[in-house]
Amino acid sequence: MMCAIRAGNRGKKVLLLDHATAPGEKIRISGGGRCNFTNLHTSPSNYLSSNPHFAKSALARYTPQHFLDLVERHGITWHEKTLGQLFCDNSAKDIIRMLLLEMQAAGVVMELQQEIASIEHGDGTYRLRMGAGGLVQAPALVVATGGKSIPKMGATGFAYRIAEQFCVGLVETRPGLVPLTLDPLLLERLAPLSGISVPAEVRHGKTSFREALLFTHRGLSGPAILQISSYWREGDAVEVKIEPSLDVLPLLKAARNHNGRQAPQTVLAEVLPKRLAQFLAETAGVTAQLADLSDKTLDKLRHAIQSWSLTPAGSEGYRTAEVTIGGVDTKELDSRTMAVKRVPGLHFIGECVDVTGWLGGYNFQWAWASGHVCGDAL
Repeated sequence: MMCAIRAGNRGKKVLLLDHATAPGEKIRISGGGRCNFTNLHTSPSNYLSSNPHFAKSALARYTPQHFLDLVERHGITWHEKTLGQLFCDNSAKDIIRMLLLEMQAAGVVMELQQEIASIEHGDGTYRLRMGAGGLVQAPALVVATGGKSIPKMGATGFAYRIAEQFCVGLVETRPGLVPLTLDPLLLERLAPLSGISVPAEVRHGKTSFREALLFTHRGLSGPAILQISSYWREGDAVEVKIEPSLDVLPLLKAARNHNGRQAPQTVLAEVLPKRLAQFLAETAGVTAQLADLSDKTLDKLRHAIQSWSLTPAGSEGYRTAEVTIGGVDTKELDSRTMAVKRVPGLHFIGECVDVTGWLGGYNFQWAWASGHVCGDAL
């Protein structure tokens, strides 16, 4: 939609084809229905790609402020939550309505429930045969069909099939921003914690995120886990630090001096959910009165709280993944136009490209930016 708007405003005749029954369905469900439409702190460092420099051009030419200006021109009220994340005050449908109005003003023709049966290219023309038998011809073709994430919304690997047809390289795809699952034994041990959310720092290698962690009946979720899942690979361990801003050892020592008859879990329950405090103390085997515990034993408990290491069994997959990691290889594309270098008139934009943002509005900003520069190029 963003690409169509920009191309239409530049005087091009644009047809937008979508196999869905309604436009912008992933916009509609995003941000709990309020659409985290961009992030004020967007920079290339917030993206994963085999070429970390590729996104720089598009992100510099269409910034969060550009999109925010568009939002405000349409009278859509918004608010900042945390970490630069911008949400609609009312509904994600406001963003869809805005884009539809902009397309209408730009003269874009949109046709929904259109299945593409085949694509051919020759003599400078793309020929799209529709499932219903129609034929569309155009000098340029833009593929903006997203990745495999959330198939119930209609997501498929269609973009990758088009890339393969035109011998455009692909980077291996996998689910990103997705909850992680645990093996049955570990899951059974953590079962008492299901439903608990707590501030945490989750680390994989040199990458870490400080946000909420949620224990679930399938494993681990919450923003911190979703973020690290994009970096995690099967078989790798992740490090978890509960309440990373809390200095646990001095807290326990002070409580021992003040009232040594307390159990450590009682003290921990003042700063942690009660069930979690009980679990951590029992797991560390530190449940005696504080007066009977040495500094070394208290440090063992601190370690149990703030130095976990666990190896997820897997992820919940594309079913719940918010994005797809990998995709069309950026080596094949011109970063200024999103055009395939070796195939005239063919462009790939948005999630189907090997550029994946962090949680928090970054993927929408990539969609707006890559669509805008592609529309400019058209």
